[in-house]
Amino acid sequence: MIKLDEDALISDLAETYQIYDYQQLPLSTVAAFSYNLRNDSRIKLKMNQQAVPINTQVLMGILDGVNLLLWSRSKDAERGTKKPQSILDAAMGTHKKQSTNSAVTFDSGEDFKRIRDGLITGGEPNGD
Repeated sequence: MIKLDEDALISDLAETYQIYDYQQLPLSTVAAFSYNLRNDSRIKLKMNQQAVPINTQVLMGILDGVNLLLWSRSKDAERGTKKPQSILDAAMGTHKKQSTNSAVTFDSGEDFKRIRDGLITGGEPNGD
């Protein structure tokens, strides 16, 4: 824990146990105190590579679901516009990127031929 983020550990020990100088204590005591820190303490979140505590993630997921349900009942959903952004994805940094295997649609046969010819000749998929 010390190697990962000493400042976070010091802050957590000070906040939880009022230990301001952990180096004055025996190593086994510091280890016991560190092990028993809350799961949403700074150092444990960092160890688990979490941006926010799990209960906050659950609440953000619920909020995203409610927002999506409300949006699905709106005129914007009928038009397929203004879909709400996922708060959970934004907080976790897991913005979904378009897959390279995703389907592509075309408005006409000419559009398809233009894109295909561009790909065959080594151009970009948009035909440039």
